[in-house]
Amino acid sequence: MEAGMKYSYRELIAWQKGVEFVVALYRATATFPKEELYGLTSQLRRAAVSIPSNIAEGQGRLTEGEFKHFLGQARGSLWELQTQLEIAYRLQFLSRAQYEVIHKMADDLGKILNGLIGSDLSRRGKKPPTPPATSN
Repeated sequence: MEAGMKYSYRELIAWQKGVEFVVALYRATATFPKEELYGLTSQLRRAAVSIPSNIAEGQGRLTEGEFKHFLGQARGSLWELQTQLEIAYRLQFLSRAQYEVIHKMADDLGKILNGLIGSDLSRRGKKPPTPPATSN
């Protein structure tokens, strides 16, 4: 099976939500202390960007196993980011409202990734079968 030949990674909800998440996270980290630019700010942003990037890369791979591997990488980056997010909140770099919004987005993205990882990807890129016509 050739992944990515039937449709684009851009059509995957996980990728779309991942990109939205990156944008929200970049905006939230823009207010972090300047001394954190190469510390926690950089770590959070790199982990966030890694999520949709791994989804896209996995979609471009040739086998279901490879795709699932990259989805697993995306999920790992998400979990890493959630730990860093908790640290940023405890250091008061994020307001409670910012933390709750980003944390909810992360949880939702995690559920989508888990669903995709657990799904049968062998039908990836194929349209669902058309139901037989019924006669009245």
